[in-house]
Amino acid sequence: MERAEEREKYVSRVVLLPHAASSVTSARRRLCSDLRACGVGPAKVDDAAIVLSELLSNALRHAAPLPEPFPPGCVQVAWEVENPSAAGGRDGWLEVAVRDGGAQTLPRLARPSLSALGGRGLGIVEHIAAKWGTEVDDRVTTVWAVLETAVAEPPERGVPASHRSYDQASGGRIPVAPPQQAART
Repeated sequence: MERAEEREKYVSRVVLLPHAASSVTSARRRLCSDLRACGVGPAKVDDAAIVLSELLSNALRHAAPLPEPFPPGCVQVAWEVENPSAAGGRDGWLEVAVRDGGAQTLPRLARPSLSALGGRGLGIVEHIAAKWGTEVDDRVTTVWAVLETAVAEPPERGVPASHRSYDQASGGRIPVAPPQQAART
């Protein structure tokens, strides 16, 4: 069994993906797998998946693929996480970045109407992330976001896994009494 002290302090990954909608699912799965392996809590893993999905979806919808010397038809997704299990008892951080060949306009927050079908992505990113921004060099645009991460909570003692449920409102796990006990109380 791996002890927290033995885990790497930083975990990073850079992935080239096709400039295609299917890349969102692939990137999200890889990110979530890395974060879970670092001991990041489920609510923060979900937040990171949403942010990555929004940034990558925007790149695929609005921007061109990366130019040469990158392989044709690709975007780049990268992340670095400060392992919260190795962060000395404090929350860590995660930086997610998506690089593409740029668009005619820079990414910006939109204020869509209630009936609009799109335009909410960067607003969602701004709400979840501690900060986000854009960097542009001569032919590549990078949109990045930084999120705080938290160590996953250990399971409740004395409550079997089959009697736990996920409380979305609190972002954590709460014990649930077995059905026969709940009926008596």
